[in-house]
Amino acid sequence: MLCGHTAVNIGKSKIVFFGGLLDKKFLNDVIVYDIDNNMWFEPECTGSGSDGKVGPSPRAFHIAVAIDCHMFVFGGRSGGNRLGDFWVLDTDIWQWSELTSFGDLPSSRDFAAASAIGNRKIVMYGGWDGKKWLSDVYVLDTISLEWMELSVSGTIPPPRCGHSATMIEKRLLIYGGRGGGGPIMGDLWALKGLIEEENEAPGWTQLKLPGQSPSPRCGHTIASGGPYLLLFGGHGTGGWLSRYDVYHNDCVVLDRVSVQWKRLPTSNEPPAARAYHSMNSIGSRYLLFGGFDGKSTYGDLWWLVPEDDPIAKRLPAPLSGVVPERNTTMGPKDSQRYESAVSELQKRLEISNLLSNPQCIIDEVEDKELLQLASRVHSEQAVSNLQAVQALREHWMKSAPQSIKLQELSPLLRDYQRLITRHHM
Repeated sequence: MLCGHTAVNIGKSKIVFFGGLLDKKFLNDVIVYDIDNNMWFEPECTGSGSDGKVGPSPRAFHIAVAIDCHMFVFGGRSGGNRLGDFWVLDTDIWQWSELTSFGDLPSSRDFAAASAIGNRKIVMYGGWDGKKWLSDVYVLDTISLEWMELSVSGTIPPPRCGHSATMIEKRLLIYGGRGGGGPIMGDLWALKGLIEEENEAPGWTQLKLPGQSPSPRCGHTIASGGPYLLLFGGHGTGGWLSRYDVYHNDCVVLDRVSVQWKRLPTSNEPPAARAYHSMNSIGSRYLLFGGFDGKSTYGDLWWLVPEDDPIAKRLPAPLSGVVPERNTTMGPKDSQRYESAVSELQKRLEISNLLSNPQCIIDEVEDKELLQLASRVHSEQAVSNLQAVQALREHWMKSAPQSIKLQELSPLLRDYQRLITRHHM
């Protein structure tokens, strides 16, 4: 269960989640969802900042943007404090680094929004600094670590926080948010002048598009997939008859081809209404996780996919790990025996509780990461996948601990847990 977290795409098969809020507690956990293997894992990160602790301090409502294998994190809130520190996580080795940047440094803030410009720069807009809503634009060069505040002439959007920001080709699109005095907005703006090669003067344009536009809201998400921008959720005001916010679960599409808003019909019930969730696009698929509906925090995971997509037939993956496509039942004695064995294993190897359910353990032939590693390590032609896996196990048994590569640890620990669980069940 999580809200106010961030989620970024790393490659084509992993979503990296960071931070968030749960039961009024701010978090700094890094959790990864492996799409191909339909499983969660929690990497053991290294790297400390000025306080000597590993990674950024706990926070929510920060920004996170992925550039190649790096996740850049800025700002957010912890308790009543707005943050202005700047971090990067190298997901190849799971190492945090606190960055010292220069130039026009942005003020501490939460509820800002940001997006990548190509594979080198990040643009950030707006937010709340604890005293006022912001309408400033900053561009970060992730190579030189220089911030530049963009000087924009002409009409600019009203200051806001809790909006969305999405880079589409040469333009940054922002939608919605909460503004000065508290009104929730439903306006759409485009910012040009972010691409140096275009030699355009920075400028904002308000876009008023035809179609069924979404109602004013903040805390929503917008993800880009092909010719569409998909908006989901968020919350708005309940009108003058209600003092409560209204939470949404509608799917609204901005069609970039016809340049209009459209309501997206779905074949089944959508997720419950929520805000401050995350949504990522992976090809033609959209992945939604978590959120808050004013009373409860969610920990559910949803796919929005075409009806003929194979993933539509797959069971969703809860936070406890992988749900294999088979029926697995345990009696009381089996359950106790499993819990005892795995608890002892977790104590010795510090394996995360995310992998502590027997229903979360997939067979060797379904563990794609293990099979890929086995095919690389086993140089001879294997008759079957199981033979390749067995050869990999023998390779590990003969290897000195310090010779095992870092990228082998995740499949090794999964396989060790698989064998231990079978032995004790």
